Amino acid sequence: MSSLQELLLSRIKDVPDYPEPGIVFKDITPLLADPAAFTALTDALADICLRQGATKVVGLEARGFILGAPVAVRAGVGFVPARKAGKLPGATLGQSYALEYGTAEIEIHADALTPHDRVLVIDDVLATGGTARASLELIGRTGAQVAGVAVLMELGFLRGRERLEPALAGAPLEALLAL
Repeated sequence: MSSLQELLLSRIKDVPDYPEPGIVFKDITPLLADPAAFTALTDALADICLRQGATKVVGLEARGFILGAPVAVRAGVGFVPARKAGKLPGATLGQSYALEYGTAEIEIHADALTPHDRVLVIDDVLATGGTARASLELIGRTGAQVAGVAVLMELGFLRGRERLEPALAGAPLEALLAL
């Protein structure tokens, strides 16, 4: 395990039975509160952004905003929030995706991405992959190219990577921590 991984893991708190019994929630707020750990995380994700030649970062609501915005600043690229439906003003593009019970939708501003953009999607956790897959489909509809997906942690037992790989179409999925 690398020193970066050790630092990040040491700042992530397990919260049992949240948001419901049997779930162990991975709380990243202690990591965000530690300037050294947050800087190390931002630098690692910015390195991925630069290595993949991204011109924009799409941050997935809500913790993807917290991680993606400083990465975009550090890498010198634009930031685009992917929000829950109805949260953005003006013209938007939306993409629905399946939940365990029902559906949800994410949106970006209709003019946020162009066919000239290479987009790195950033989020805190890859779990089942539903939101990330929806973001990739949404990016594809704009004509932009997917540069990849980068996450702080991947919960491998939920098999999100398998569900996401067809939508990645060969673009990389990088997780700093695999749990």
